[in-house]
Amino acid sequence: MSANSVSDKVIVITARDNVATALEPLAAGQTIDANGRQITVREAIASGHKVALAPIGSGENVVKYGNPIGTATADIAAGSHVHVHNLASTRGRGDQKHA
Repeated sequence: MSANSVSDKVIVITARDNVATALEPLAAGQTIDANGRQITVREAIASGHKVALAPIGSGENVVKYGNPIGTATADIAAGSHVHVHNLASTRGRGDQKHA
């Protein structure tokens, strides 16, 4: 899948994205095609939630729809669920600038 396209399972907007948005529930062990890569889902992910497309190091930007939406609070493996348990939002915070 190339950037700015939708598979039947996830959506990726730009090549800069390091997460995809699930269009339906994803099961642990399921393989998805995202941005031209085969990703194995590591844990159940609800529809509308994010799955990591590549490893994201603690402190690195999480990029969705071409824009940083926050920073990883822990190392995130490709195929992992990205949500409040491992992501600190920087949206709406005046004390942090977006990259």
